[in-house]
Amino acid sequence: MEVTPLKHAAGKKCEMGATITGLDLNNISDEDLAALKDAIYRYQYVNIKNQHDLEPVKHWELVTRLDPTAPPVHGHGTLKEFNKTGGFLSKRVVQGIPGAENVRLIGKGYQGADHFGIKDFTAAGGASNDYHKYPPSAESFAAGNTQFQRWHMDAPLYDREPPHFTALRAVKCPVGPDLQVNWDDGSNQSMKCKPGQTAFVSNTQLYELLNDEEKMLADNSWVEYAPFPYMWVENCKGRTNGLGLETEGKEHAMEEMPEWDQEKIKTVRPLYFPLYENASIDVRNLKYPMVWKTPTGKKALQVHGLAVRKMFLKATPTSEVQEVDDVVKIRKLLHDWQERIIKPEYVFMGPVEEGDVQMWDNWSVFHTAVDYPDHYGPRSMHQVNLGASDKPVGPMPISVS
Repeated sequence: MEVTPLKHAAGKKCEMGATITGLDLNNISDEDLAALKDAIYRYQYVNIKNQHDLEPVKHWELVTRLDPTAPPVHGHGTLKEFNKTGGFLSKRVVQGIPGAENVRLIGKGYQGADHFGIKDFTAAGGASNDYHKYPPSAESFAAGNTQFQRWHMDAPLYDREPPHFTALRAVKCPVGPDLQVNWDDGSNQSMKCKPGQTAFVSNTQLYELLNDEEKMLADNSWVEYAPFPYMWVENCKGRTNGLGLETEGKEHAMEEMPEWDQEKIKTVRPLYFPLYENASIDVRNLKYPMVWKTPTGKKALQVHGLAVRKMFLKATPTSEVQEVDDVVKIRKLLHDWQERIIKPEYVFMGPVEEGDVQMWDNWSVFHTAVDYPDHYGPRSMHQVNLGASDKPVGPMPISVS
């Protein structure tokens, strides 16, 4: 096993990424598995080469071995659960590989007469620019102009915890000239990429782009995600740079949502605090912090903005909690912070080739697909993750006095 840090182009400020060779994921030892885990945490993203023969059951086994006490199901649950409450995510048809149903086939175009047991399937409606409020025109798109689809971490954000790792195997990649990704937000920013690539940014780098006052606020604040969040915003449209949503008042009212369990919502409410007034325990695991501590000791600003329904802001450890439930204000704050990392010099395009398995630290990274014109051909990816066995921990405990 050899780990080689990626060399980024001149002008890039990316600090993430490594290539791994010398591994057979069908037959990986415990020692190499531990080294792989360390490499993912250190570099945030790794590209494991030459996995053309990876068996789907071994692909699934890989992520379960990395978090052996986690519930043995995909991060978004079974396909039945996903299709019932997955909101805009489940508007596309998602297939599980027969015999390894937690390995999900995602991509675009005709997947062949027999794709690992899936017969005559055409993938559509997934990572498409149709998600945007203002997508490129049909003529511009056909000419190779596109947008980032949706910056996110892989996370259900209700009931299950976000997966520690995602493992994305490239089975078939589209072929054609480079695309131009345009921000289309008035900033005139753009960058080139190969068709079928996934874009990444480091949220530990993002945290370091905050000033001291902003870091203090982020360290001490937390969020509440909506129940079944992707259903909550299923009628909403994305912004042109792929970060967050256009606010048009199309979120579902809570009475329109399926029945939910308060205990499964990702937050802690202030009304719970008195239960712990006389308890000498650290209750920071009971909230969903804005900032997540990583195993490397760094801090990641890890907030999935499109799913946030409420914010609980504390400027300092001793400040009063300010509850914000206006999504306009919530999104403005998050966009102002997170757009600092959504710039060409920080965006990293995973250099994927057929047979590669890309893996990343899902607790410190955002990623997005990039749509491409149909004539580039099909894209076939096998995606695997599982909800983590533990919860994100913030840098500051909640004051319960």
